[in-house]
Amino acid sequence: MIAIVDYGMGNLRSLSNAFEYLGEDVVVTDDAGELDSADRIVIPGVGAFGDAMQAMRAHGVIDALNLQVRTRRKPTLGICLGMQLVARSSCEHGQHEGLGWLDAHIERLQVEPPLKVPHVGWNNLDYPQDDWLFKGIRRKEANFYFVHSFHMVCDDPADLLATADYGGPVTAVVRKDNIVAMQFHPEKSQDNGLRLLQNWVDWVPA
Repeated sequence: MIAIVDYGMGNLRSLSNAFEYLGEDVVVTDDAGELDSADRIVIPGVGAFGDAMQAMRAHGVIDALNLQVRTRRKPTLGICLGMQLVARSSCEHGQHEGLGWLDAHIERLQVEPPLKVPHVGWNNLDYPQDDWLFKGIRRKEANFYFVHSFHMVCDDPADLLATADYGGPVTAVVRKDNIVAMQFHPEKSQDNGLRLLQNWVDWVPA
């Protein structure tokens, strides 16, 4: 079973629909017991970093997530804002502490005209050719849908798996141990997004 964490901010229905389309059992929840029963965990998110961390604290899910993700090392997927939340901190509307699962921080995108912030739309990824996460996706056709104004800066280059070009390289996918996180929306990225989600579902961390 896949548990999509409900803390009041995220594309819960579209994500749930995507996993159900792939034939997976899905629960949308903020209940610690259901997180404990799940085989995999998805952290979605749409909105501001500080509001999201405050909402997580209000829903009482941080301790449960630390147990399932850090201690029990369940396969975990962060999406969009959910990716940013796994970093140590963000400067979005002030300084905010994140979940701290990755040695990374969040900064505002800095681009030159005619590019604009937020970064909205389709973008191609640069990633290792033979990586399991991109199995079945052709590099020249690896387009995914982005909507974001802030991006992750990895302090450990080993955690960076894929980038997109938006006035320079932008972190698109990170991976560390049992955690995979992506800045774009796979649930909005048509066949490529579904392929990526299926590859994650099939993944068994070492």
